[in-house]
Amino acid sequence: MLEIIEYIKQFLLGGQIPENILTKIGYTSNPEEFHKYKLVILPSHFFDKDVYGTEKSLPDLPLTIWEETPILFGIAETEDINGIKIIHADIIASTFFLISRYEETIRRNVRDVHGRFPGKESLPYRAGFIDKPLVEQYGILLRAQLREVCCDVPEPPKQINKIFLTHDLDQIAHFRTIRGMIGGFLRGIKRPKEGQKALKSFFNGLRFDPWYTFPFLYKVDNELINKIGKNRCESVLFIRAGGGKRKEDKPFSNLIHPDYKNLIRYTKRKGISIALHPSYEAGVNPFLIPDEKKKLEHHTRLSINYNRHHFLDSREPEDMRYLVESGITDDFTMGYADMAGFRLGTCRPVKWINLKTMEVTNLTLHSLAIMDITLSDKRYMYMNAHDAYQYCEQLINCVESYNGELVLLWHNNSVEKTVKSYHRKLYKDITKYLGSK
Repeated sequence: MLEIIEYIKQFLLGGQIPENILTKIGYTSNPEEFHKYKLVILPSHFFDKDVYGTEKSLPDLPLTIWEETPILFGIAETEDINGIKIIHADIIASTFFLISRYEETIRRNVRDVHGRFPGKESLPYRAGFIDKPLVEQYGILLRAQLREVCCDVPEPPKQINKIFLTHDLDQIAHFRTIRGMIGGFLRGIKRPKEGQKALKSFFNGLRFDPWYTFPFLYKVDNELINKIGKNRCESVLFIRAGGGKRKEDKPFSNLIHPDYKNLIRYTKRKGISIALHPSYEAGVNPFLIPDEKKKLEHHTRLSINYNRHHFLDSREPEDMRYLVESGITDDFTMGYADMAGFRLGTCRPVKWINLKTMEVTNLTLHSLAIMDITLSDKRYMYMNAHDAYQYCEQLINCVESYNGELVLLWHNNSVEKTVKSYHRKLYKDITKYLGSK
């Protein structure tokens, strides 16, 4: 636990904090050790042997409020003992609970039809802070308390630190397969324009397919990158390289097909990063991930370091060890399909904590804040265009205020020109707003 506690203290204070400041903060309930520190955070019962790992460790609702901020464990009190500030709010355990997906390990019987933990079942949603990175608020409180007793810890700048514009290649085109073309042609009996599109796409080439919107997406992405700089903005395409047996993996991702080869070349030429999109099958059986990564590396001739699961189907927290073992350094799966917001309670990249071994690993988790279909789908948030933009703007401003990182996910088929959807315009409006930051 010592490694985890030290990591959480460092994370709350904002990153690379000198050791001489970290040593001033204690996490102990032993009064005989208080004199070693300038500030002591009192542990709650969360890590007690008869509590940790059981349902007794889950926070009670409504949450206690400390300094206008909900705390998961402890009480909303501070006191001074012989010049030492004692904080009774257990922000260490509260942070651990959120950034480690601890809740998902205790409530393993709570999963949706795809084996995912639903956002609307999560504590952040039920407690009303899914759209607020609570961990960042803990950091503000800790820095303020530290300034009162011993040392000046600076606040991070109010600026978005990094933007990731990401796209999942679930289906490269609508009408490029025989089955797709025939389906479009038959629907064209009632909707002639669809039949014409199907024939044009199938016989004339990929660029005529309505779902081949990558030129649009890459143009929008590169406009923002050129405006705010490559160090602050990156565009990523996640490509599926496996699966096919399950219906969720269809249509099969055929990387040797000319359409895929052309898209990979085009993506590289436009300076877009390429990443792994493990199949749905690999979400169920994560031991398949290394082979799918090798396959994608073979076909792209690139070293692949980024990952996002198909269907956001990273089922169990411990499954992430397969990412580590396969050489993945960064994962972008950490969002809920049914709710936009901050799944890990933070808008900053955080190291994955392996709850089985209690190690802080080298795998970096990037919270997925906004996905297109999360906003519009009837099963999820079901927002109209105006409300969706307002909500996105709210999340963007929140990330900016905490010097956080923003990860967006827009699919190629959601920005089809003629589709009855607001996502093409919404994506342009969001990136334009980001350009002003």
